[in-house]
Amino acid sequence: MQAGYFIPSFFYLAIMKLTYLTICFLLFGFALQAQTTQPYYKNGVVVCAQPEAAKVGVAILKKGGNAVDAAVAVQFALAVVYPVAGNIGGGGFMVYRSGKGKTATLDFREKAPKLASRDMYLDSAGNPITKMSIYGHMAVGVPGSVAGMVKAHARYGKLSWRKVVQPALDLAAKGYVLSARHAAEFNRNKATLLKYNPLGTALVKDIAWKEGDTLIQPELARTLKRIRDHGRYGFYNGPVADSLVKEMNRGRGIVTKTDLKNYQAVWRKPVTAKYKGYGIITMPSPSSGGICLVQLLHSVAPYPLGRWGFNADSTVQLIVEAERRVYADRSKYLGDPDFYKVPDKTLLSIAYQKQRMSTFTWDKATPSSEVAPGKIPGREDEETTHFSIVDKHGNAVAITTTLNNSYGSFVFVKGAGFLLNDEMDDFSAKAGSPNMYGLIGGKANAIAPNKRMLSAMTPTILTKNGKLFMVVGTPGGSTIITSVFQTILNVVDFKKSIQDAVTVPRFHSQWLPDQVDVEKTALTDQVKQILTQKGYKITPRGSIGRVDAILKTKKGYQGGADPRGEDVSMGY
Repeated sequence: MQAGYFIPSFFYLAIMKLTYLTICFLLFGFALQAQTTQPYYKNGVVVCAQPEAAKVGVAILKKGGNAVDAAVAVQFALAVVYPVAGNIGGGGFMVYRSGKGKTATLDFREKAPKLASRDMYLDSAGNPITKMSIYGHMAVGVPGSVAGMVKAHARYGKLSWRKVVQPALDLAAKGYVLSARHAAEFNRNKATLLKYNPLGTALVKDIAWKEGDTLIQPELARTLKRIRDHGRYGFYNGPVADSLVKEMNRGRGIVTKTDLKNYQAVWRKPVTAKYKGYGIITMPSPSSGGICLVQLLHSVAPYPLGRWGFNADSTVQLIVEAERRVYADRSKYLGDPDFYKVPDKTLLSIAYQKQRMSTFTWDKATPSSEVAPGKIPGREDEETTHFSIVDKHGNAVAITTTLNNSYGSFVFVKGAGFLLNDEMDDFSAKAGSPNMYGLIGGKANAIAPNKRMLSAMTPTILTKNGKLFMVVGTPGGSTIITSVFQTILNVVDFKKSIQDAVTVPRFHSQWLPDQVDVEKTALTDQVKQILTQKGYKITPRGSIGRVDAILKTKKGYQGGADPRGEDVSMGY
């Protein structure tokens, strides 16, 4: 307080109290406003990781396009404006439900090249050479994103192919304005980008990027023009394929023209289940996400989570014990169904999950060392991106797509302007050895030529009374499954709004390592103390997932865009 002024103590205390109450009132008002002004959309909504891509999707819907048209447009737009994970050089999964209730899932996951081999990432002593499967040309799997979009559009698209690809082409050719976050990411990764791209890339320039700069990508624009004009052929054949193979040869990669020509996206039968009256439609193998999600839901279904409360000690303990067992099963039984007979019927049975949970006790943590995969007779920095879309006819699309690590392998295809994935790290390089996300694998996910690597991606659609209820998914490597799981619980069991459901702090456990990762404020000090006394290792960490979801309400569709990123919800 400046000299020469005097305020009696009781006035000072009164002012301080009034100020405190005013701040509390304002904060409460802002929170209340955020809840009450969350818009309802009648004709369609797009929730994704980047505003420019969301604008593209909504524009397609306004032109009369359906949810799949918008999804294709958003996928290509994200390859331009969200290079950390958006892609044409990666792959992913799509879950679809029509307004009339017909469902389908599309697998456009990358494949191992024909020249891949089981021990390709092991040294002479049989130990994994981790960097080989994460950085550079040898980490690259055969891309599936373009084939996936072509196949999805051919079956369900309404607008012409040219119309849905053109917006991404415009963004690449004319440029888009960088946010502070993206400028900082480009600057932070400059050295690595230069290391793997000595011939240059659009993401690198002599001076530092700054917020407000415009990124123009002429090579990527030419590639998108070929995709626009020639569809699948424009990517997997011709000049783009030539450039990709030339890049492989420059860095001693093993993807060939034959790999590219032979790649096919595959329609698969959805994984379906029930949870407390809600229908679950999600992704089958080679995504582990759908099976693991249903296992988790079956594990907790008998318990009164809603009565216990959000992130109460009992709630957290139950979820962690369920996750521990499910991830143990994942390590042994899940892989590419075209190469390995996945015991999905057993894994998805309620009786099996009940038996798995019978070994858990409330008194103490079950050490992961004492949890093995169940006995069955007869026998992702986490940069992925997810988007959810619904159109005015109730058609719904959930797509999770990825390069795997941030910026994938860090390899740009010179002359074609797009990043390549590092999905080969999602295979099990050696049984029992963890990948970059700490996930353990075995024979089911061993490397083999033309095989799809196991994924944790979990695009999911929920129904209620036979009608569309929710569309949800997230990036996050091994945390994808648990983030989608907890978001569903937040809505179904804890009755949160869709925005609150994706915003609230999360926690994650995955069998090995034997710990519970928690975001800041996810657990109260009291809950941490109770769990620690029972033997749980609580480990603080940064953001978990970036969930983008849509909820159908009586008033219309509401989007939940995760504030952990620059994700947005747009509609009309």
